[in-house]
Amino acid sequence: MKIEGEFIFNGTREQVWELVRDPEVLATALPGTQKLELVGENEYEGTMNVRIGPVAGVFTGRISVANEVLPESFTMNVEGRGKPGFVEGTGDIHLIAQEDGTTLMQYDGDVQIGGRLAGVGQRLIDTVSKSMIRQGLEALNSALIARVSAQTTDQEVAYTPPSETEFAKAVAKDMVGEAIRSPNIVRIALIVIFILAILFVILMITRG
Repeated sequence: MKIEGEFIFNGTREQVWELVRDPEVLATALPGTQKLELVGENEYEGTMNVRIGPVAGVFTGRISVANEVLPESFTMNVEGRGKPGFVEGTGDIHLIAQEDGTTLMQYDGDVQIGGRLAGVGQRLIDTVSKSMIRQGLEALNSALIARVSAQTTDQEVAYTPPSETEFAKAVAKDMVGEAIRSPNIVRIALIVIFILAILFVILMITRG
């Protein structure tokens, strides 16, 4: 599966570089992340609870960073395994300073998915992956804005990461948008089933 895109951060390139190399901040970027810690030079280990359609489970994995050109670019290698299957991928990240003081992140990579996770359908995986990446980058940008504001005002600025309920609702919204754009009734049916599963999880969390 090919993954590529870009995102604008509200901070300088140096500030963004520092942010994306902070495991404590990264751990809050996506709900479901249970642990992410630095275990060696440019190597991180963590666990994350992932749900895609009817398949859910905890993944343990390793992230390594290579080919660093501070603060311009680096390569990220990811390996994750769990009962639902496995994920392996490599991606290149480039940070480009903009004239208005913001930073453009461009990313592209290839990801391989196997096991039961691969059985939910390529289109569903693509849509959920894009939604997770978008929300993760937005969460990182919110953390960056809070950090920059705190440095400017010399006061602590509270940053609250998105909850699992908020994350699930946003994914469901993205899935509805995909259903509207897709003429394939089978894909629409898969999306509807996935949305209902998300709403059921939200209901259980709310009741709990």
